[in-house]
Amino acid sequence: MKIGLVYTSTTPELIALVENEIRKKLGNDVEMLSYQDPSILEETRTHGYVTSKAAARLVIMYMEAVNAGVDAIINLCSSVGEVADAVQDIAKYIGVPIVRVDEDMCREAVRKGKRIAVMATLSTTLEPTKNTIKRVAREMGKRVELVDVLIDGAFGLNQEEFKARMLKKAGEVEKDVDVILFAQGSMAYCEEIIAEAYDKFVVSSPKFGAVALKNVLTIKGLI
Repeated sequence: MKIGLVYTSTTPELIALVENEIRKKLGNDVEMLSYQDPSILEETRTHGYVTSKAAARLVIMYMEAVNAGVDAIINLCSSVGEVADAVQDIAKYIGVPIVRVDEDMCREAVRKGKRIAVMATLSTTLEPTKNTIKRVAREMGKRVELVDVLIDGAFGLNQEEFKARMLKKAGEVEKDVDVILFAQGSMAYCEEIIAEAYDKFVVSSPKFGAVALKNVLTIKGLI
């Protein structure tokens, strides 16, 4: 099996977390082709939304993966997740599913609680993730309340400083929510420490994205 991994953020934490989870679900023989363009996220942050040119570059990466013969693609940036949504008809037509790393995570959060804290270091990730939570909640016939937890200035900190900031911000809202959701996959290494510190259900996207990949490959008959 050959998987296309499409990144707009190339932090070592995110890459390691994603590849580890995919190997857990698909085995060590899976071939992963990595496509990276950090300028897409930079442009999105600068403008506050996904510009047409940034979206076009992302779609080009999807098509490069298709041309390389991948069996499925995983979109690994929540800030541009709605671009992946927009090309689903094409993905179905060409037979190469494009999986969002965060969609099943959002569904699980809605299943587990009504009040959901959405943690992010970038506002451009916070809003699209909230939109996804609202959409899946509507599809599931549930009503949820979302609590913004923007950890401004934490993007790019080392792991120890980042964990400390995450713990502090989570502590400010944990008594008022049922679920804590990480909007960015690179936060996943903080999941266990926050869950234990506050005895809360915490979700991060890499493991859910890996399961979603396995599901679409199973549907294709490759597993």
